[in-house]
Amino acid sequence: MDIRQLSYFVEVARLKSFTKASQTLLVSQPSISKTIKNLEDELGVLMLNRSEKEVELTDAGHLVYEQALHIMQSMKDLSLSIHELVQVKRGKVVMGLMPTVGALLFPQIIVGFKSQYPGIDIQMVEYSAKHLEVQVNDGHIDFGVTVLPVDTGLYGTFSLLKEDLVAIVDSQHWLASKESVDLKELEEELFILFSKEFALYDVVIQACWQAGFEPRVVHMSSMWDLVCEMVASQQGISLIPRSMASRLKHLPIHTAAITSPAMVWELALIYRRNQYLSYASREFIAYIQTHLPNQSL
Repeated sequence: MDIRQLSYFVEVARLKSFTKASQTLLVSQPSISKTIKNLEDELGVLMLNRSEKEVELTDAGHLVYEQALHIMQSMKDLSLSIHELVQVKRGKVVMGLMPTVGALLFPQIIVGFKSQYPGIDIQMVEYSAKHLEVQVNDGHIDFGVTVLPVDTGLYGTFSLLKEDLVAIVDSQHWLASKESVDLKELEEELFILFSKEFALYDVVIQACWQAGFEPRVVHMSSMWDLVCEMVASQQGISLIPRSMASRLKHLPIHTAAITSPAMVWELALIYRRNQYLSYASREFIAYIQTHLPNQSL
């Protein structure tokens, strides 16, 4: 049994005529007759009473006709759904973000995308940078926004934002009167850093090593707000991206640029190479590339 057989049968049953069905289907009458006869043989029942002037449905024919209508409607619905999916009128995107990054880069992007593609559901989940890579690699999320570098053999990337790290100190700190500082000058300071699962932890530790010292880490946290509040409470200093420091005007905190060594924090969108990306995900990535060009702060 196939959809062609059912469509021929439905048209004959609807019009009660092989001749009329042949005209609407643009198929020869013998071909239609043979196809329906094959279907009857396959089902082992007589579906059409051909003895009357008009073709009439048998009891079995009525049953097949009703079921055939449902099947053909399901096929139409499936075709429409696939068309809508390919045309990116519906779908789902699961995007991984590091904490605070969503608020930093994506509110307007998501609003704009949703207005253009209202049928696409966007789900955002938060992970630390290292955990986010694992989620992308394992296929649990479609793509993520994390800190470079990543393994470019595994992941395709494009840069979203590149900026420097700055030192933040409380308003009474000796550095509060300076606009910039060499990282080496902070050797004796107490550091409040983000937890080891954050890529920012590695960036800071490696920069301190490059400057010739091991930082004295007194606190670590996975919460941005807590790190900044502890700095404001004179518990120590921290190094954070400039864009995040600019959001701390409500706290008694001073920001100073790091003159040496250069400390760059680069955000990028990553996706697993050689892994299927849905139409919706590809369209969202393209939208981000168009509406959020590479920035440097």
